[in-house]
Amino acid sequence: MEKPEITKDILIEELVNNYAFSVRYLMEKGIRCIMCGEPIWGTLEEAAQEKDFTDAEIEDFVQEMRELAEKDIDTSVPKKKIDVKKMK
Repeated sequence: MEKPEITKDILIEELVNNYAFSVRYLMEKGIRCIMCGEPIWGTLEEAAQEKDFTDAEIEDFVQEMRELAEKDIDTSVPKKKIDVKKMK
């Protein structure tokens, strides 16, 4: 299953469910994205605007998270198993 593109209009729920790093990233920016163990409602833009971030700062968040997503290891692909019997 393909992950959604990170945009200012991505729902917080989609963001945290598909990009684990986003929780820490947003928390470091002062944007609460989890409440009582559940993602908050709304979009990334709405959550950032509630904290008085400018449109330019929100675009910077989007760009930074896209770059982090490119570096993130795709955990949906199973790791290759190593046959330890053949290693002896």
